[in-house]
Amino acid sequence: MPDPLNRKPWPMKWVAVAIIACVIPYTWITLAYRKANPAYQPYEDSKQRANVLRLLDAGYQRIQVSAERPADPQDLAATLTAPATIVAAPGGLTPALAETLVETPQLPRSFSSVSAPRETASLLPYSIVFTCTLGDQKHQLGGAQVFVRKGSVVIVPQFEPLDGELTARSMETPVVITLPGGSLKPGHYTLLLAGSEQSQQWTMDVR
Repeated sequence: MPDPLNRKPWPMKWVAVAIIACVIPYTWITLAYRKANPAYQPYEDSKQRANVLRLLDAGYQRIQVSAERPADPQDLAATLTAPATIVAAPGGLTPALAETLVETPQLPRSFSSVSAPRETASLLPYSIVFTCTLGDQKHQLGGAQVFVRKGSVVIVPQFEPLDGELTARSMETPVVITLPGGSLKPGHYTLLLAGSEQSQQWTMDVR
């Protein structure tokens, strides 16, 4: 019977072969199936948390909406059935929102056309169709953040970067953003579509 205390160790070459045989498949499986997680950005995360807290403390409700490019003809027709009276307004955010946000967002320069209904029901979606002039040719409109406080609604368009060498010009076709049904309680509202050089403003009733 062999003595277990006097067994000879494996040759190092076989130990190395065994390690390589395990490491290579493990590495391949890990790289092939691992989900790519966004890199942790402590400054950005802290800024976003501070932004949320400041908005809540100031009484704002924030709604994130996506942009539809080009606009659906049905949405465009709906805004023209009983259109609101759109008027030009000074560029920038409202003073109250500008003081609340941690960082001033990038805004389009101006709007060449805006169309929205002058009234809606609280449970129905509310669509806004517009054409804007971008301030940066390396981005396109990707959606909007909507800030609601009492009777004030501020719509802040958001941008997403274009891939590669693509560039954007002023939008040639209307874009639609839609507030989901139930976003606004019944009442009278003043809406501001914010631009850096010129904004657009109108009033709207929610039944």
